[in-house]
Amino acid sequence: MSLKKDKQKVLGEVFDDERVKSFLDYLPPEGVSHDFHLLEKAYRGMNIDNFVSFVEFFKQAGYDLNATNPDGVNMVQIMNQHQQGVDYAKALIKAGASA
Repeated sequence: MSLKKDKQKVLGEVFDDERVKSFLDYLPPEGVSHDFHLLEKAYRGMNIDNFVSFVEFFKQAGYDLNATNPDGVNMVQIMNQHQQGVDYAKALIKAGASA
């Protein structure tokens, strides 16, 4: 007997501005930079177009594009390790993050 998933994965979902801004409301786990956590959640949960919009809202809110995880690694460094993360890294760099 096989079990059926009750929820289908939605690929290429486009968020409106309010949905994109909602990613600014996530709270980080203890010991993780709030700004890093927000960037990571957006990176993992958005397509590139939504992410570009998110980065603008993130900057407007005064958050740090160069925030690091507990190991001292920033999101640009992480994104550049992923084949599909390079465009995300470019978007962060264009917005003012360090390479």
